[in-house]
Amino acid sequence: MVPGKTTLPMMPLGRGARRKNSQLPRRSRRQPAETGRRFLDLRSGEVDIKHPKVRHETVLPVRAPNLTMQYPQVQINHHYARLWTGHDFYPQFPSFATCSKELKECSGHVFVDSVPEFCLPETELIDLSTVDVILISNYHCMMALPYITEHTGFTGTVYATEPTVQIGRLLMEELVNFIERVPKAQSASLWKNKDIQRLLPSPLKDAVEVSTWRRCYTMQEVNSALSKIQLVGYSQKIELFGAVQVTPLSSGYALGSSNWIIQSHYEKVSYVSGSSLLTTHPQPMDQTSLKNSDVLVLTGLTQIPTANPDGMVGEFCSNLALTVRNGGNVLVPCYPSGVIYDLLECLYQYIDSAGLSSIPFYFISPVANSSLEFSQIFAEWLCHNKQSKVYLPEPPFPHAELIQTNKLKHYPSIHGDFSNDFRQPCVVFTGHPSLRFGDVVHFMELWGKSSLNTVIFTEPDFSYLEALAPYQPLAMKCIYCPIDTRLNFIQVSKLLKEVQPLHVVCPEQYTQPPPAQSHRMDLMIDCQPPPMSYRRAEVLALPFKRRYEKIEIMPEPPPRPAQPTSGKKRKRVSDDVPDCQVLKPLLSGSIPVEQFVQTLEKHGFSDIKVEDTAKGHIVLLQEAETLIQIEEDSTHIICDNDEMLRVRLRDLVLKFLQKF
Repeated sequence: MVPGKTTLPMMPLGRGARRKNSQLPRRSRRQPAETGRRFLDLRSGEVDIKHPKVRHETVLPVRAPNLTMQYPQVQINHHYARLWTGHDFYPQFPSFATCSKELKECSGHVFVDSVPEFCLPETELIDLSTVDVILISNYHCMMALPYITEHTGFTGTVYATEPTVQIGRLLMEELVNFIERVPKAQSASLWKNKDIQRLLPSPLKDAVEVSTWRRCYTMQEVNSALSKIQLVGYSQKIELFGAVQVTPLSSGYALGSSNWIIQSHYEKVSYVSGSSLLTTHPQPMDQTSLKNSDVLVLTGLTQIPTANPDGMVGEFCSNLALTVRNGGNVLVPCYPSGVIYDLLECLYQYIDSAGLSSIPFYFISPVANSSLEFSQIFAEWLCHNKQSKVYLPEPPFPHAELIQTNKLKHYPSIHGDFSNDFRQPCVVFTGHPSLRFGDVVHFMELWGKSSLNTVIFTEPDFSYLEALAPYQPLAMKCIYCPIDTRLNFIQVSKLLKEVQPLHVVCPEQYTQPPPAQSHRMDLMIDCQPPPMSYRRAEVLALPFKRRYEKIEIMPEPPPRPAQPTSGKKRKRVSDDVPDCQVLKPLLSGSIPVEQFVQTLEKHGFSDIKVEDTAKGHIVLLQEAETLIQIEEDSTHIICDNDEMLRVRLRDLVLKFLQKF
C-alpha cells in the first residue's frame, strides 16, 4: 500500500448498494454536462453536507512512503504502508461493452463493482528479498505486511513495539472479518486492460500497476506475518550485522508508535514519521534523542494542516449533542483503535453537562472488546497522567466506567445481542471509515433516509464526499470533523529548530504550498539549509561525508582449509588460474533531453511526457508504463518486468554517451 497510489473504487458490500446501482448506460458519453452539474450541486450542499469551520481545509495528498535505506552492509526498509479504498470517479468516458458488467452508475458517479482489492508495496526499484530489516512506525503502517512477508521472498527481520503488533493485529483481523463476512463472487479485471484504462477518467486512468492489485489476505497469512516480528521497546538499541544500530523512540502519535534512529560509527539518521506534539493518550514524543542528526528524514505529516484537532473535537461533540436532542441518531465511521479512545474520553466529560446521560453509545466491531481491553493494559506506553492512574488503582481510560454504567456497550456485530439491546436515539461507532464494507453499510442504509440522523466523519484517510457517493441521494446530515493529531508545518518548524539536523529529507509536496492555496507559504517546510526533496521512485543519495571506514585486521592469516583424505586429489587454491574479469567501460557525456525524446519517437515510442526535477529530468513513456530518470551523474530506467524493453532503452541512452 504505497502512499500516492489509488485503490479500486468499490461499491459497498450490502443489499442497499446493489439496489441503488444500475449498469452503466450505453450513452454515458453524451451525459457529461448533466453529471458535472450534479457533482457541483453535491459539493454546494444540495444534500445538506455540512463542513463546520473547515469548508476550505487543505488536504495534503501525500502519504508517507516505504523508504529504503542502503548501507554498505545492510539494507533497511522503513515500512509505512496503509490500505486505501473508496475512490470514485465521474462518468465522462465512452461506453465499453466488454466491461459493462464491471462498471456501475449511482447518482452520476461510476464505480467498479468488484470484491475490494488493495495495491501492494512497490517493487520497481528494489527486490524485497534483498531487504535485511523492516522497521514499523505504528499500527496503521503494518497493514500491508502480510503481502510482503508471505509473497515477496522477504526473509529479513521485522521490528516493532508490542502495542503496534497487538493493535495492528486487531486492525487486520477486523479488515479480514469485514471482507469475508459478505463474500462476492464477481471480480473485475477487464477494466484493467491498458487500452481501456487509458480511456477512463481519473483516478482510474492514473492508477499505477493495477495488474498487481490483490484481494485481502487471510487470517492465516496475518498470523504468519506477525510471527516474524521481533518486539522492541523504546530506547532499546538493536545491532544490525555490526554495521548500524537502530533505536525506536516514542513519536507521540499512537500507542507504541515509533520514530527510529539509525546510527553507524560515523553517521546518525533520524526517521520521523507519524509524530505528534499534542497531549493525548500515548507517551509524549521523544525530541531530545533526535538532536545531532546528520540527516532527518521527515514524512507522515498531518493531512489537514489547517484544522485544529481540539476544535474538531469540539465540533464533534456539539453536533452529536444537537442531533440526539432532536431525536436523531449519530453514526461515527471509525477504526477500532486510536482516535476513538480520545473521543470516548471527551464524551465522558461532556455527557452529563450536555444532558446525554440517557443516550446509549454502541461500539460495534469484531475486535471491539479486545481493543478496549488492550488500551487499559498497555500502561507503560501511555502518557504520564494515565500511567499514574494505574497505581491508584484506576483504569487509565474513562471508557471503563462508561461500560460499567452501561452507557457504552460493545458488540462484535449487529447480529445477536445487539439486535435485542438496540434502542434509539443512539450513537454508534463502527467501521469501516471508507463506508465500503463493515457494519457501517447497514447503518447508512438504515438511517440515510431521515434528515434527523447525522454521520460524522473523523478519520482523515478518506474523502467524505467520495465515501458518501454510492449512497446518494442521501437525506441524513453529514458532518466533516477530521481529527489528525500528526505534526503540522508550524510544529515541524519548531521541531527542526529544536533538534537542528544538518540536513532534512522530505517528500517534494512538503516543500511547496498546496496547489489549491499557492499563497499559503506557511503550509510548507521552511528550514536552513533547504530540505532535500524526493519524488516517487527517485533514488536519493544522502549527503554523508564519510572520511573514515572501520575495518578489522587479523594478526595472523587465516588457516588453510584441511585437504581431503580420500577420493581424487583436490587442486589447491593457489594452483587455480584466476578468472579474468572484464571491466565494464566507463561512460561520460550528457543526454540532451529534446534529442533523446526525438530518438524515442523515431523508434516507435509515443505518448512521451517530460518532467523537470531539481536534479535533472524524468521522461515518462506512458504507453509502455516506463520511467527514465536522467540526472547529472546517473540515469535510471524503471519498467515493470520487461527486460527486452529495458535493454532496448539502455541502448538508446548509450548512443548519447562516450565509452572509455
